[in-house]
Amino acid sequence: MCGICGFYGKLNITREQLAAMNDTLYHRGPDDSGVEIYPVGEGFRAGLAHRRLAILDLSPRGHQPMVSADDRAVIVFNGEIYNFKEIREELTDYSFHSDSDTEVILAAYLKWGIDCVKRFNGMFAFGLYDRTEESLYLVRDRIGKKPLYYWRSKEGLVFASELKSIMNCPGFRGEIRQELLCRYLTEGYYTPSDTVFEGVCQLKPGTVLRVEREGMKEWKYWDILERYNGLKNTMRGSIEEAREELSDILNRAVKQRLISDVPLGTFLSGGYDSSLVTAIAQANSSKPIKTFSIGFHEPEHNEAAYAKRVASCLGTDHRELYVTENDMFAMVEDLTDYYDEPFADSSQIPSMLVAMLARKEVTVALSGDGGDEFFCGYNNYQMLAQMQKLDRLGKLTYDLFRLPGIRNMGIFERLPGKVQIVASNRHPQYRVQPFDFLQSETAVGLLKSRQLDHRFPQEERYTEENWQIRRMLLDMETYLPGDILVKVDRASMKYSLETRCPILDKEVMEYSFTLPHEFKMAAGSKKRILKEVAYRYVPKELLERPKTGFSVPLDKWLRGPLQKQLLDYTSGEFLRRQDIFYPEKMQKFIVDYLEKGDKGSGTGENYSRFVWAYFVFQKWYERYCKWKGKR
Repeated sequence: MCGICGFYGKLNITREQLAAMNDTLYHRGPDDSGVEIYPVGEGFRAGLAHRRLAILDLSPRGHQPMVSADDRAVIVFNGEIYNFKEIREELTDYSFHSDSDTEVILAAYLKWGIDCVKRFNGMFAFGLYDRTEESLYLVRDRIGKKPLYYWRSKEGLVFASELKSIMNCPGFRGEIRQELLCRYLTEGYYTPSDTVFEGVCQLKPGTVLRVEREGMKEWKYWDILERYNGLKNTMRGSIEEAREELSDILNRAVKQRLISDVPLGTFLSGGYDSSLVTAIAQANSSKPIKTFSIGFHEPEHNEAAYAKRVASCLGTDHRELYVTENDMFAMVEDLTDYYDEPFADSSQIPSMLVAMLARKEVTVALSGDGGDEFFCGYNNYQMLAQMQKLDRLGKLTYDLFRLPGIRNMGIFERLPGKVQIVASNRHPQYRVQPFDFLQSETAVGLLKSRQLDHRFPQEERYTEENWQIRRMLLDMETYLPGDILVKVDRASMKYSLETRCPILDKEVMEYSFTLPHEFKMAAGSKKRILKEVAYRYVPKELLERPKTGFSVPLDKWLRGPLQKQLLDYTSGEFLRRQDIFYPEKMQKFIVDYLEKGDKGSGTGENYSRFVWAYFVFQKWYERYCKWKGKR
C-alpha cells in the first residue's frame, strides 16, 4: 500500500518538482520514497515517483521505482498481489532480487506482456514504463480498490494516487467540471471515472491505459457486466453445495490476505460481513487476531457491545474506542486534507476514527466491504423489489395525472412522496434510480451551468429485468468504487494503514455471479448464503439483530456549530466570486433550511445530506482553489 505519481510527454517537470508532487502522498507511504525520470526521445520523457508503506519484503530491495533485472521495465506500484507466490513459481527463468510482489509484476510483464494483469488477484494501481517500447502503462484493479487519477494536457499525461499530486503539478489550472455538480450534490461522491476537475479522470476499474508518443489507448481487461452475463446462474447445485464452495473460496481469500511482514488485524463491527472475515482469519491464525471496534455512548446506536461479544466468542485480541460527538466533530477540519476532492459520505468520520485506533497496533487491517453489493444486503434492494411489484399501478397513476384537465390541477404534487416516486419512475432505461429526484431538481435550480442527469448512465447497458439484481450491478459499478472504497482508502491511508477486503477477491466476486438470486435474497432475508456461512463460526443469536449503526448528526451540526461557516460559504461575495451557484437562490435555500427545520418542503432533515454535500464542496473549494484568501 503506497502512493504513486508520474508523467509521460513533453511536460516541463523537473526532478525536484516531481519529488514535491510525490511528497504530497507522504501519508500513503512514510517508509521510503523514490523519483526517476527517463528520456524517451523527440523531447518526450517518462517520470515515475513512489512513496512506500512497507508491507512485504521490508528490506531496501523493495525500493521503488523498481527496475526489472534486464533494465527494460520500470514500475511504481500501489497495492498487493495476493497470489504473487503462485505466479512467481511460473517465472523460473527470471532472476529475482527481492521477495516482493512488485518484482513479480515486472517478471510477469516480461514473460506475458501487459496481459499479465489478468493473472493478478489483488488490489492494485501501477504505472509501468517499458523502455524498449517507450510506452507507459497505467493499470487499475478489477473493482477499483486502489485509486489512480490522470490529467491529460497538450504536453502529455500526469498520473497520481490522489488529486493533490496533480494539483501540485506545474501548469495545472484546476478548472471545475461544473456539469457534474448536480450528481455530486445528490449522491455525495464522484463516480470511479469522473472527478471534480476538467481534464482529469480516474482510470476506470479493470482498465489498462497505454500512453506513447503517438497517443493513448484504453481497454477493459475485466468488466462487471460482461462477467455477470457470462457467469449468471451457472451454479447448478443446491444451496448446501453452494454454501460449501463459497466457504472454501472465502477461506482462500482470507488466508491470502493474512500474508504480511508487519502486524495485522481486522475491523469488527459485530455485523455479518466483518464477523465472518474475522472468524475465518482467527480460524487460520495460530494466535489471537487483533480486532478493532468503535463504540458510542448512546445505547441505541452502540454496536461495540455486539462486536465485543463476537470477539469473545472467537477469542480475538479485542480493542475498542468509545468516541463522543466532539471526537467526531474534531475530524471535520481534516476532511479536505485527505479527501482531496468533494466527498460527502459522513461515515468517513467514524471510519477515520477506527483506522486511527487500529494503526496504533497494526499496519494492515481486514474489512468486510463488498458483502452488501455482491450478496444483496442493502435495504433499498428490498424497497426496489416492492416498487417493481407496484410498477403497473405506478404507471396507471402516472397516466391518470397526465390526462387533460387533471395535469394542471396540482393534485399529483400533493400525493405522498413514495407514491410520486413510484408513479414518476417511467424511464425505460433508468428503473432502479428513482430516489433523490427531488434533491436533483433542487440542485439543478441552484446551479448556473447546464447539468448532466444525476442518474448514472451505466444502467443503460443493463438488460436484467430483476430490479434488485439491476441495482446490485449498478452499485458495483458506482457506489462501491466511488463511495465505499474511496471512504475506506482515504480514511485508512490518513494513518498509513493498509485495508484488505477478502469479499472483493476476484474469485468471491465471480462466484457470487454464478449463484441464483434466491441464494442471496429469500423471503425478505438479505445475504442469505453469506449469513449461513457465518453461522458456521458465530452463533446465530450473536449476529441476528436489528442493525443500529451511528449516524453523524449532520442536521444538528449544520444548524449548530457549523452554521456560521455554512453561512460564510453562502455569502453573496463568496458565491459571486465563485460563479457556480445562483447567489440569491442559494442563500434563500440555506436560510430556509436553517430556519424552517422540518416544517418546510425541501428544508427538513431529509435535506441534511444535500446541505452537507454543499458544505463539503465549499470547504474543499476554499482549501484548494487559487483565489483562497482574496475574497
